Amino acid sequence: MSEGAAPATGKRCNCGVGSEGAAARGSRTLRAELALKALVADLEPGERLRRVLEQGLVFAGAALTAVYTPDGAADTLSLVDSAGVPRTLYGLRESYPLPGASPVADAHRTGQPLWLTARDLGARADAHRLPGRDFSLAAVPLHSGGCLVAVGDGPDGFDDEQRSCLRLLAGAVSRPAPARGGTGRPPGSSFSLAVGSGRIDVDDEMLDLFGVERHGFDGRVETLLARTVPEDLPSLMSVVAAGHRSIGERELEFRILQPSGEPKWLRLRGRLLPAGDGRPARLVGTVADASKLRPAVSDVTRIQRLAAALATAGTVRDVGGAVVAALRTPLGADRVALAELESDRLVVTVLDPPEPEAWPQLWRSEWRSEWPDAPVRAMPTLAAALREGRAAIWSVGADLEPALAEVGPGGLAVLPLPAGGHVAGACLIGWDDPHDFGPDERALLTAVAGLAGQALVRAHAFDAEHELISMLQRALLPRRLPRLPGAEAVARYLPTTAGLELGGDWYDVIPLPDNHVAFVIGDVQGHNAGAATLMGQMRTALRAYAAEGHPPDVVVSHANRLLVEMESDLFATCCYVDVDMEEGTAWSVRAGHLPPVLRHPDGSTEIAESEGGPPLGVLTQADFPMSPLALRPGTVLALTTDGLVECADLDIEDGLARLSGELSAADPGHLGTVADALLAGANRSDDVALLLMRYDGMAVRPRRESWTVWRVPEAVRHARRFTLRALRVWGVTEERDTVLLVVSELVTNALVHTDGQVRLDLALFHQRLRIAVADASPRTPVKPTSIGWEATGGRGILLVEAVSATWGALPVGGGKQVWADIALEGEPPAGG
Repeated sequence: MSEGAAPATGKRCNCGVGSEGAAARGSRTLRAELALKALVADLEPGERLRRVLEQGLVFAGAALTAVYTPDGAADTLSLVDSAGVPRTLYGLRESYPLPGASPVADAHRTGQPLWLTARDLGARADAHRLPGRDFSLAAVPLHSGGCLVAVGDGPDGFDDEQRSCLRLLAGAVSRPAPARGGTGRPPGSSFSLAVGSGRIDVDDEMLDLFGVERHGFDGRVETLLARTVPEDLPSLMSVVAAGHRSIGERELEFRILQPSGEPKWLRLRGRLLPAGDGRPARLVGTVADASKLRPAVSDVTRIQRLAAALATAGTVRDVGGAVVAALRTPLGADRVALAELESDRLVVTVLDPPEPEAWPQLWRSEWRSEWPDAPVRAMPTLAAALREGRAAIWSVGADLEPALAEVGPGGLAVLPLPAGGHVAGACLIGWDDPHDFGPDERALLTAVAGLAGQALVRAHAFDAEHELISMLQRALLPRRLPRLPGAEAVARYLPTTAGLELGGDWYDVIPLPDNHVAFVIGDVQGHNAGAATLMGQMRTALRAYAAEGHPPDVVVSHANRLLVEMESDLFATCCYVDVDMEEGTAWSVRAGHLPPVLRHPDGSTEIAESEGGPPLGVLTQADFPMSPLALRPGTVLALTTDGLVECADLDIEDGLARLSGELSAADPGHLGTVADALLAGANRSDDVALLLMRYDGMAVRPRRESWTVWRVPEAVRHARRFTLRALRVWGVTEERDTVLLVVSELVTNALVHTDGQVRLDLALFHQRLRIAVADASPRTPVKPTSIGWEATGGRGILLVEAVSATWGALPVGGGKQVWADIALEGEPPAGG
């Protein structure tokens, strides 16, 4: 709710302006009376009405005020004018039937004001016409017929003083001209535009503003729009274009180009007059030279613009930026700080200016996210202002604690930010030179505090939800990529900025035996929790099938069958590339996904188009053919999702061609920089995943030998003899006995406890010898917890563990492989 908002029970703190506490209950009503008396008597009726409505934003804490008057010809109550945030945010219509059930019609018929909380609005029979959000509404009858409507951005309704202000404002509203009838053009208006045809009737003054001669004007609105600065044309077109429906904002500033080429600022004020069927018929209003309008702190248009900016502020930082824009320059302040109140500590959100040297020395030494000298109770003056919930102002020379006094030696304002009966944070505004606080400025500060408090709570909830979604998204993706033999890989993920949505894009890098590495990228249909959950399941399934030792086509086929059996309504696309780091070869499998893009060492690029299978989860029986890729040292492999290469105005083919061109021009020596550059023009309305790998080739390849172990009585002796022969060829003389012991134990275990073929593999790489024995049994050997003296077996795995640097087991093609690494003398240290 806006400043001073609280439940209708009246149990609230008095929120006045001034640190001395002299403001009594009703001070805002008194200030509203003074403000109404100060309105210029010779203002045009429409201008005076708008000024009255704007007072409701300041003194009644409303987010929106509007006036409806009877239109006898159509038996309706029609909107005359409004101020504040767009009325469609709260479901307010252009007109209401007099006999119908609506707060506007009810207040007009009964002559009694309606004070409706969010709960009251939800209980009404016409609640289905209101948007699903918490706000309160007041409808105060006018003496001349019709009613004043005010909307509070909070669920608990307007308090007693705010109601008094609204009654006072309703009394100040004289009956305006009906919204229909006559010529459709109010007195003194400068134009009348037929929305459907684009024909516009203008006076000579307006033509002079646009620099158009009367005899050369053809009566078309496009002739005037042609003078508009191109950057301002879209916002102006949103007001005058055919089919536009009023959204409550009837003021717009835009620039036109004068004959000299210099831009000129104009301000348009107008309203849409509805036709009989409720559609807009004519836009009538005025256009004036904005430079000649009275600029002053008391101009409540600033509050209106701030309210509109805060209504669309999504994050806490957006709220801070809007508050700084509304306060620092208009008030001539030297510094503005905005902070959230968390428990008893203030956490800084925005500091403007952001440079440390612009703030006192105490702040420079404590330059951090938390308020200096936290907790708040360490600064009694600030704590008192927050406790009382009232804006506090100190002039030059006030006796304040240093943490506050040095923020504004010439004047300091502390604005508690109220929100739903509690304080959400604080705003500090400081001046270096002596500053005089006028009544209009105090009113502005109070109104800003009320608007910012509610916006801060909404933004904090948005930020918390966004952080939760980001954390969940990060948890479903690899925390870091593994170090690769003979290659370097980087990955990037950009979530969509189009709302709080979980994405389904994923990537993975899976190290496999024998210096193979699988690179995977995929995309699940949709942006919701279901898509993210399915993405996590698909990533886990592909990793598991790959670890079992299956070839790429089998891995993808198994994942497809799994997704079909899950009976999900979603499908997924995937590209899986298995790279042999030793040989520089790769096999690619596509399941409805984009093809890989290769950048060759000479800078040329290739889109590896090949036959692919359908998306995962579509067909139970589907073929996923493998396509070969040749990698030379220096080749870059790029895998991405469609968010990088496709959007509303870019086809996939053109996007892939653009990606190829950017990749060709990039320096492959810095993959991180390349990835960031490729994402610079990404479509943020969709998730984007990008995986880059530069193949460098292995400087030293492992030396390998294999032996098929026959099931004969002397099988172990044959395996030992094969091992000795390999060690002699490789010139390995260290740890021979240890190596033979491990070979004996692993081969014996395979022959005794399994059936089928047994294979012995030896690999020497960087002074480390790996012994691996594969068999047909999937059962992993278990290390015994204890062995008695009388036991005749079970010590083999304990011996292997004792003499090897490390050992383990992994699934291979339906069976398993048990391996052990023996560190030879002269082995380089870890990381060497």
